[in-house]
Amino acid sequence: MDVTIHRGTDEIGGSCVEVSTEKTRLIIDTGLPLVTPEREPFDSGLMRGKSVEQLIEAGVIPKVPGLYVDGDRPDAILLSHSHMDHTGLLHLTAPEIPVYATSGTSKMMSAGAIFGGQKSLDRNRHVEVCSTTSKTIGDITVTPYAVDHSAYGSVAFLLEADGKTVLYSGDLRWHGRKPGMINDLVTAMQVRNVDALIMEGTHVGAGRERGGTEYELEEKILATIKESKGLVLGSFSPIDVDRVVTYYKATVRAGRVFVADAYTAYVMHLVQSEINTPHPAQAKDIRIYVNVLAARKRIEKITNIFEGATITLDEILREPQKYVMMFRPSMVDLDFGGKIPQGSRCIYSCWKGYLDRPAWQECQKHLEDAQGDLVPRHASGHIYEQDLVKFVEGVAPKTIIPIHTFEPAGFHKHFGNVTRLTNGERFRVK
Repeated sequence: MDVTIHRGTDEIGGSCVEVSTEKTRLIIDTGLPLVTPEREPFDSGLMRGKSVEQLIEAGVIPKVPGLYVDGDRPDAILLSHSHMDHTGLLHLTAPEIPVYATSGTSKMMSAGAIFGGQKSLDRNRHVEVCSTTSKTIGDITVTPYAVDHSAYGSVAFLLEADGKTVLYSGDLRWHGRKPGMINDLVTAMQVRNVDALIMEGTHVGAGRERGGTEYELEEKILATIKESKGLVLGSFSPIDVDRVVTYYKATVRAGRVFVADAYTAYVMHLVQSEINTPHPAQAKDIRIYVNVLAARKRIEKITNIFEGATITLDEILREPQKYVMMFRPSMVDLDFGGKIPQGSRCIYSCWKGYLDRPAWQECQKHLEDAQGDLVPRHASGHIYEQDLVKFVEGVAPKTIIPIHTFEPAGFHKHFGNVTRLTNGERFRVK
């Protein structure tokens, strides 16, 4: 069994891995890059009007035989989760290749397509996978394991063939609302004798102390809401269902009403059949505000689901101290008419790098003009470096292959059995 990382050996994002035998080729993730080779933010708008061949030439698409262009097709694509840096190039892959993913990943991609300008997962290609249930593709046995990450429906993949075992961690963490997931994964791997662990290292080498947990974040958000006298705005990713729950619980504990936008409410609706979360149309402490940008998408079939639970902006502004409202910068002009309500506080729960972008810079100026403020309150969706060491020691692989990291050399600080690959290099699992 061979491993080839087509992209991701020395960058965060753009992940694309191949695991193959003499008979079978599997591709894990088809991610859009987050940065350019110069480590500048990648502008996906540059892809418009470009052919696949041009995008390969520009280095946007990795040159994988048969995946995007003619050639012997891979037998399947496996998706670890719905984030664009793992799925963003899927729509450019050969349409006859089946795509194995959880129902949660499919649902999050569907919601992202409606509200976020992303691409949905083609139903005709989708083969649903469930945690701990194995499927055989060619001569490779694939077993997904649910993991806690900032995208609902995330999994790691165990691949077995030719008497060898490879574990692809995908993106995961030990500090979310469901730490039992990674505990179960470690326990399961301890009897598998993992030969190679392809391990995400987002935080490796960053020199940061271990951050907080999702439960600690809830307490911080609760305190921030209680300190606020006016409208509280909350900014986070709707497909991070853990974060939705964190905000909802903190809001209710603070005695306020959680105002979900249509995107968030739709995600909550989609996951109802799989997990125990409040239904946004039925909970007395949730209201749905359909912002202008969502209303322009003509999503009446979706908003009809929430009939009777919606709220208008006028209602919110009459008693702003009663609400915690989902927010994104486009709402400043489109919904608030260029003027954020006086004394508003925005709790920011995303990657801090986004705050350097023009939309957020402008938004912070509007908050200052309104005698409000922006308060960062975040917990990473990725495993902290200290927890990564604990995870690797629990799995006890024969070798560790770094991926999804800007600092692959940082793995050597903790482990003696590291195999560092370059993009496109084939590694024979021993």
